[in-house]
Amino acid sequence: MKVPPSLRLVQGISGLLLFSNLAYSAEVSSLDKGEVELEEIVLKEKRIVLPTKQAGETVYTGVEITKRGMELSGIKGTLNVYEVLSILPGVVFESSDPSNLAAENTNVRIRGIRGYLGGLTVQGIPNYGANPIGPRAYVYDLENFESIAVYKGAIPADFGVGVGNRAGAVELRPAWAKEKTGITLSQSFGSFNFYKSYVRVDTGKLHNLGSRLSAAYSYTESDKWKGPGNLGPRNNLNLTFVQPVSERLEVKIFANFNEIKHDKYRYLNYSQARDLEKHRRLDFNKWLTGNPKEDYLYYKYNKAKHLNRDLFAVIDGKLFENVTLTLKPYYSSEDAKIWDGTSNLQGGPGVQKRTRDIERKGFIGNLNLAINDHLAVIGYHYECADMDIYTENYLIVNGTGSLIYRGFGVFATSGKSYIHSPYIKIAGNFGNFNWQAGLKYFKFKGPSSEGFVANTTTLKLQRAPDLDREAKTYHILLPTVGLSYRFNENIEAYFSYGRNFIRPYASLPLVSLYNRLRPQFKSAGITLNDLFKGFDIERSDNFDLGFRMNGKFFDITSTLFYSKHRKILTTISDPRVIDPSTGKPVNYQQNVGRAKGYGVEVAGNFYLRDGLVFYLNPTYNHLTYDKDITYAGKTLKIEGKQVVDVPRWTVASGLILNYNNFEIMPQVRYLSKRYGNVEHTERIPSFLVCDLRVSYLRERIGFMKNFKVSVEVDNLFDKKYISVINAMDDAVSGTTYGVGAPFTVRGSLSFKF
Repeated sequence: MKVPPSLRLVQGISGLLLFSNLAYSAEVSSLDKGEVELEEIVLKEKRIVLPTKQAGETVYTGVEITKRGMELSGIKGTLNVYEVLSILPGVVFESSDPSNLAAENTNVRIRGIRGYLGGLTVQGIPNYGANPIGPRAYVYDLENFESIAVYKGAIPADFGVGVGNRAGAVELRPAWAKEKTGITLSQSFGSFNFYKSYVRVDTGKLHNLGSRLSAAYSYTESDKWKGPGNLGPRNNLNLTFVQPVSERLEVKIFANFNEIKHDKYRYLNYSQARDLEKHRRLDFNKWLTGNPKEDYLYYKYNKAKHLNRDLFAVIDGKLFENVTLTLKPYYSSEDAKIWDGTSNLQGGPGVQKRTRDIERKGFIGNLNLAINDHLAVIGYHYECADMDIYTENYLIVNGTGSLIYRGFGVFATSGKSYIHSPYIKIAGNFGNFNWQAGLKYFKFKGPSSEGFVANTTTLKLQRAPDLDREAKTYHILLPTVGLSYRFNENIEAYFSYGRNFIRPYASLPLVSLYNRLRPQFKSAGITLNDLFKGFDIERSDNFDLGFRMNGKFFDITSTLFYSKHRKILTTISDPRVIDPSTGKPVNYQQNVGRAKGYGVEVAGNFYLRDGLVFYLNPTYNHLTYDKDITYAGKTLKIEGKQVVDVPRWTVASGLILNYNNFEIMPQVRYLSKRYGNVEHTERIPSFLVCDLRVSYLRERIGFMKNFKVSVEVDNLFDKKYISVINAMDDAVSGTTYGVGAPFTVRGSLSFKF
């Protein structure tokens, strides 16, 4: 295979960096805070990314994207957390929508692991849902945050990651209410009738009590770039409140409300994806035809509505001079309704409506101690969650295209689930040598449930004992270790180890399969509970060895990483049950798979001269299956093959040029080839996409401060490429593909006063 010149350049630079003792970026922070205090040399430049650590740690095991770095993603980066993260090596984010308003038409991988298997937190408090499991990265306005911390290998024990962190963990750090009064306004508009208005008001100190309040609101909407339908409206409201109670006690409150409605984009099958010249703009139908075989593709039968609310408090108390206590009580809820047209529902075309009704309550408590040169954190995370997730079926009426209700599809009573997770961290240093260790115990108690099916005549629910599920408790120990040595003020080497996990997920597909083949399973003496006995916690062991080098004209971080993944959810064949639609053994997923990976990430920023910065972030990732799988009674030889949807090479790179009051930022993203199925018969070509941002900035114009006018062009050359791949990691068939967003232009105006 001919290697493109851009890739040869990356290979050369990567090799040079790996063997030149890279190390160290902006060093030193206070030992009891996860905030970086930069040395004088760092203050000369506006850094994009900095090393970071959490409270009670001495080794930098994560990176922090600064406010400056967050701006590189432009307007679309304000609407999805992972868009901002995609400037980092090892992070691949793709969306079918240029504005990121299609809430779950996205795909993210961190070191090759799907992002929904990772953790997202705000100030360490978990954000997640179910079906799909994982973070809700689209519910925040990123203008309301100061920075974003990212941990890919060893994850700090005090992160309340909820469902798990196999794909790393992310912490959003809020822009709490400011001490000075101010108003921030921005207005954005662009291609496909994109429109976003944002305003934030900071009251400053209200009275002698020192109270501070901020309130931010945004309204966003857009048309789809292909096919009929709209994205939005999206309404977001964010509130923060800070109340100093005394010199030793402070209370902060954070609240976020997000609501979005949108019509979906249609995925393509592999045959269509191979011919984008013909099928790139294929989407759902604008009109009903009266033919059910066509009308399940009607765009109003394929839509979603999401409502998310988050509320938490951070209570910081100083008990003694070297002992502090932090309490974080929180509440979160999600109400979502998703409609999907399907060609086969109860024997004919129809629409399935999926409801997610989720409520979570919990708290995180930390006791922080500093004794001489040693730090310790003792903490506990508790959560109680109530999740009702069910489907309802509607058949399409021949001749009219209207819907007729046909009862519940998947329905089961559900009780409350619980998380109990104590942890401890200790850290210290000996001269230039820093060390830390942590241990977390994670216990998840899932509820029992009673099964029901809809009577095909009356449509009323009736008991189905074979659909009952027993309560089950899962637990795992999660150790972490970090070591670093500072050779001098500019060079540092570090090592970290961490065990990560994801608790059982993808239960709804298993329930749906059992419902579809219920007579066959019952004849074989298999209950739904029997299938769930094969579910377990996925786990991975992650090792990082890295070097940081910081100079007057550059900062470079190079990381070698290695991981072992066990108990991965994997498709198996069960010869006890024959699927009548195929005449072959039924297939379903169990936690029996294994994989391993290794690679290198390089993050380089080069300050070529005043006002000119070049950044280059390449990644090589070798993530392969550890053993073959059996599918439909046939053994597939996949051992040693790259995991589905994981490119070997990715690159994020760009220039930041400041001249007078102008800023010009050309950027490129490169993904090498990858595959849409485990047998590697569905090949997805590599692609290179170019973006451009041009801004005019003034510190003050009249009463306006931080005045900024920007024009952003995404996919500058209108590259046609496959973006989102909708498949499980062990996909054998049934993979669908999203199309990359086209040439898009947006403009914005923002200022403060």
